[in-house]
Amino acid sequence: LTVRNQDEERTRRTSHELQAEGIPNCEESPAPTLEEVNAWAQSFDKLMLTPAGRNAFREFLRTEFSEENMLFWMACEELKQESNKSVIEEKARLIYEDYISILSPKEVSLDSRVREVINRNMLEPSQHTFDDAQLQIYTLMHRDSYPRFMNSAIYKDLLRSLTEKAIEA
Repeated sequence: LTVRNQDEERTRRTSHELQAEGIPNCEESPAPTLEEVNAWAQSFDKLMLTPAGRNAFREFLRTEFSEENMLFWMACEELKQESNKSVIEEKARLIYEDYISILSPKEVSLDSRVREVINRNMLEPSQHTFDDAQLQIYTLMHRDSYPRFMNSAIYKDLLRSLTEKAIEA
């Protein structure tokens, strides 16, 4: 019975949750280079452009209990790549249930105006249903979490280890 319940639970989870289960990174990516890690300090956009940057930032967000912000942002990026109407509707529903619904334990913090826009958009979901919300969460991560990430042990340890490897080489 326990095994069956676990299987049923697994089928209810989103692809991002399944990827996260037992795998510390969001995405497959090569280890970052020293140049990449230095570039992350130049801008949040440079951090978010690389899978290794997103993975390191997600690891930091996990320590702050705000990993859902990155997961939501990535789910929106995935939705934007979709062209099949029925798949768009299903992904939009899952994103709504996982990150927008006030019943979700992974609810992201959005203002009431953006919530109203999403609720209207959900009547006919598209790849852009969550654009306003995604921008609000991106801005939140940029202004709030990114400065702390740059001062975190996670970032500083990574930078130090890559610098030491470069010196040895």
